[in-house]
Amino acid sequence: MTAVSLLAFAGLCLLLSVTPGPDTFLVLRISLRSAGAGIAAAFGSAVASMVWAVLVGVGLAAVLEESAEVFRWLKVAGGLYLLYLGISSLIRARRSTPSGTPEPSPRREYSRKAGFGAGALSTLLNPKVGLFYLAVVPQFIPHGGNTLDTAMVLGGIESAIGFAYLAAVSIAAAKAMAWLQRPRVSRSLERGSSGMLAALGLGMVASSAGS
Repeated sequence: MTAVSLLAFAGLCLLLSVTPGPDTFLVLRISLRSAGAGIAAAFGSAVASMVWAVLVGVGLAAVLEESAEVFRWLKVAGGLYLLYLGISSLIRARRSTPSGTPEPSPRREYSRKAGFGAGALSTLLNPKVGLFYLAVVPQFIPHGGNTLDTAMVLGGIESAIGFAYLAAVSIAAAKAMAWLQRPRVSRSLERGSSGMLAALGLGMVASSAGS
């Protein structure tokens, strides 16, 4: 691969990362409780992206392209997981404190280990990540080259860019924590990001059911 090809691929990865999606909302929501757990979730997402790269490299991810049924069920599983995350967080937000009552410092609902797991599982169950690798990565693998090695290099670039962006989202949320910790603002953002996760999950399940 040439330097121009690598730069072009990095540009595509950057566009993918800055487009708001489930991982962005998940990291933001976790970061409202713990910046460390939010960064861990970003790292989990990056590791899961590497898993997708390996699957493409060894040819296993081609099953998604060959079997619409497998893709549909993977999409349903990812949607249900996001729906669960969103609804469970909305329930916790409603039970946190009564309206108008001063709220103590937000408790840590996620450890770093839990944040890592949530980020990794969200990306693993997101078929759009798999489709990105299936559709884009092969275009940058030179003819006759080592498919697995090339896919790993490209996956490393995508993972690094994705992690950098999501970590920046987490750090930005932490820097604004003094404002975010205001009871009304914290509850609104918690419910808003949770609602977005639930809506994304519901949309994925609905679109799968109609396909």
